[in-house]
Amino acid sequence: MDKKDLVLIAGPCVIESEENAYFLASEIKKIVQKYDFNFYFKASWDKANRTKAINYRGPGLKEGLRILERIKRELHVKIATDIHEPWQAAPVAEVADIIQIPAFLCRQTDLLNAAAKTGKLINVKKAQFMSPEEMSNVVEKLEYFQNRNFMLCERGTCFGYNNLIVDMAGLVRLAKFGYPVIFDATHSVQISGGGFNYGNSGKREYVPYLAKAAMATGVIDGLFMEVHNDPDNALCDGSCMLRLDMLDLLLQQLIDINKINQKYTCLGECE
Repeated sequence: MDKKDLVLIAGPCVIESEENAYFLASEIKKIVQKYDFNFYFKASWDKANRTKAINYRGPGLKEGLRILERIKRELHVKIATDIHEPWQAAPVAEVADIIQIPAFLCRQTDLLNAAAKTGKLINVKKAQFMSPEEMSNVVEKLEYFQNRNFMLCERGTCFGYNNLIVDMAGLVRLAKFGYPVIFDATHSVQISGGGFNYGNSGKREYVPYLAKAAMATGVIDGLFMEVHNDPDNALCDGSCMLRLDMLDLLLQQLIDINKINQKYTCLGECE
């Protein structure tokens, strides 16, 4: 992975339509170009872990990859998207620059093996029920499968029923594995099963605070943020997504914080 710039993985939770995905990719790219971020446009072609069977999941593999390939080709942006089953890794790798492993599936050996075999950069999310140290087994699996081109992503830890909490010290502990650390600022505000009739809800107003706090640790290599132009009417995880019109200011603040980190590389006791 090119560590020249901070990584930013951003886009809607799921492809809602070709027009909306294209619009968001174009608008996010315009904003990101003003700052030093290595940008990957993220959108899922299938949300296989929706709370209800009737909830919108996405356009499916064939149509989803066609849309992502068009965005990549016409807008000249890199693509990040996730997989849920091993057989999906190879076709997704034909389009995606980052293959993402969902948090609930990060211990699935066959899924990690399939992703590793593609040789693509992998963003593997730490499960909500795992400590940073337990990710050592995930790291060892990917190393065993001969792919060291991966990032470890924090997305919050279960705290009682429905709630998540972000342990900023956990980011430091993840970084000790020696691989890039990504902070997922949007799923970290999710309240799984906490919405009406056991749907998903979230507190997106906290996204900027968590993002800035994570950046202030000085150990993360980038951020994952789901972004939408109209999150109140989004088809998936709207309550967690950052509004598009808030992205510019937040990125500016994150860059400013990172500049302070670079100026003061050690606060307190250095190892």
